[in-house]
Amino acid sequence: MTAEFLKPTRRKFVAAATMAAILPGVARAQSNTYPNDTITFVCAFPAGSGADVLVRFFSEKVAAVARQTVIVENKPGANGNIAAEYTARARPDGYTVYVHSGTSTAANMSLFKKPPIDVTRVLRGVQFINKQPFMIVVGNGSPIKDINELTQHLKAKGGEATYGSTATSGKVLVAVYKQLAGVEATEVAYKTGPESLNDIVSGQLDFAALDPVFALSQQREGRIRILAVGSPQRMKSTPDLPALKEYGLDVDQLGWWGVFVSAQTPDDIVMKLNAMFRQVLDRPETEAFLNKFGGDVYTGTPREVDELLAKTVEEWRGYVALAKIPQN
Repeated sequence: MTAEFLKPTRRKFVAAATMAAILPGVARAQSNTYPNDTITFVCAFPAGSGADVLVRFFSEKVAAVARQTVIVENKPGANGNIAAEYTARARPDGYTVYVHSGTSTAANMSLFKKPPIDVTRVLRGVQFINKQPFMIVVGNGSPIKDINELTQHLKAKGGEATYGSTATSGKVLVAVYKQLAGVEATEVAYKTGPESLNDIVSGQLDFAALDPVFALSQQREGRIRILAVGSPQRMKSTPDLPALKEYGLDVDQLGWWGVFVSAQTPDDIVMKLNAMFRQVLDRPETEAFLNKFGGDVYTGTPREVDELLAKTVEEWRGYVALAKIPQN
């Protein structure tokens, strides 16, 4: 076979390579120039929600670091499964980024009979965002001042007590508390924190388990009293609030948020994203923002995010069984 025969093939190869380099889809995938286009942050809750506020805060800050536009795309539904699956099926080029609760992402593997995706296989971690615990609260007019008094109160009621919950994490926190404290209480489920507020304040509910954003805002308004947090120790953001472990209850229910991309995203792009988020997380204004909502800044490597996600998936299998949560 002669060199003359091979020349057209070489010319075609060079031409094809040149054309590929200028195609939008291929250009976006060049990791050595990342980011060179608009980045989309996927939010699993509607616009205006607490989660949306957090995601939009980071979209603005990361945009300044990346020197690219960052938009937020809200994909609510199915407890976050829709947003997670959308991210997993996106082009693995670092331009579709899922900012969400790692705890909820992992929990869905046990909360659904047939999860649409295996999050440990189709997503890969980029960076942590924060740690934040659910909180056990009573109405501000309640005579109960701490967890010991709540436990005594529930034992005296002999199973006739009630508690409010607005999320799976709260239900699990109470299930663990009840088991360790040897008390009983019947759950009253609400769709949102505001829906439960009147029943908490009036004393119709003996106590409730609320997310930190809503709990702290209502405590600041003087409507509720936070008795304890579900983290294994006090949070830097709320040093005045005791952990349940301080009452001899071995509770470690600390939720966390993270950043995820499609599993096939190249390592160098993942590391660039990790570094961009780290720059934002290292800033005082970010710490102040997260502290306002009861969270502490949390950073790590992509591998550490993957490892914690896998660990959380396994932990939640036990939590769902303990709390007897029916699968969807």
